[in-house]
Amino acid sequence: MEQIHGHEVIQMMLQSGKSYTRESLRGDIVAKFGAETRFYACSADNMTPDELMDFLQAKGKFVPCDQGFQTSADLMCKH
Repeated sequence: MEQIHGHEVIQMMLQSGKSYTRESLRGDIVAKFGAETRFYACSADNMTPDELMDFLQAKGKFVPCDQGFQTSADLMCKH
């Protein structure tokens, strides 16, 4: 099973320029990476899209906005 780094999801969010809800982000993740893809980060791996969203939220990678949340390039770790 393929694993994709969580940075790829953050990049996707940045490139879209959209605001997200959990449902819309889940939909875009599945559309781009596939339903069976798992995700990893520096301190976690084998995450589902929902687990990745929980992880990114806990790490402060989502910025609340009127329509849900966004992210910012300066929130991405530099490794």
